[in-house]
Amino acid sequence: MNKIYCLLFFIVSAGFSACNINTVADSTQSVSGNNWLYNNPAKVQFEITDTLKTYAVKFNLRHTVDYRYSNLFVLVAVRGKDISKKIRYELKLATQTGEWLGKGSGDIYSKEFTLLKDFSFKHAGTYTITIEQNMRDNPLVGISDVGIQVVKN
Repeated sequence: MNKIYCLLFFIVSAGFSACNINTVADSTQSVSGNNWLYNNPAKVQFEITDTLKTYAVKFNLRHTVDYRYSNLFVLVAVRGKDISKKIRYELKLATQTGEWLGKGSGDIYSKEFTLLKDFSFKHAGTYTITIEQNMRDNPLVGISDVGIQVVKN
């Protein structure tokens, strides 16, 4: 009987670890008081060892119904051995009728955005990605959590 439980535990554990095998970096931070400041960007530092693969960079956002806008502008900076790049994105959070996009629970909504698809890191080494809010409001009210994921394609 114990062998069956051990085997079942091993299979379940292997299944969960297989889901994350391609994740290179995953970092989420809570935003103090749901007020996202310019000088408090989401940030993740990670190592690239496989330069033959391409990667996806994803931005995870949680906001409350107190967020006043249907969009969000962010600045994404990628820095490392061979790159120093900054890109501005506009992210859509609601429809034209004001309905929030993403998954909702109570007054919190979550949405994942793929910012970079099939991105290549040309050299092995340490890289840093930062994402800062680029709206006119500072602080930006209604943002509760921000996160960055880097995943092998």
